[in-house]
Amino acid sequence: MSMPMSPSAKGAQAAPVTGDAVAIKNFAFSPAKLEIKVGTTVTWTNQDTDAHTVTSTGSGGPLRSAALATHDTYRHTFTKPGTYAYLCTIHPFMTATVEVTR
Repeated sequence: MSMPMSPSAKGAQAAPVTGDAVAIKNFAFSPAKLEIKVGTTVTWTNQDTDAHTVTSTGSGGPLRSAALATHDTYRHTFTKPGTYAYLCTIHPFMTATVEVTR
């Protein structure tokens, strides 16, 4: 079920969004900026027909999913505050961040 986007919502895509779910669709992470509290488990769901990963940028990051097929999910619980940048290693132009606060 998809919700139609209002014209005002289209312009706000760069603004951080709160919640605990990220959709992978149309070769993008949605939302691209997610704000959560420490202890929140975020679930990524691949809605594309192509496989995608959820992988921390740089070394040592906590996000390391396997390739997600259509409808596969990946979950991670964030235990420390900070900004976590990630990408799809199959399609490196797909990037996003999770901002974790206390």
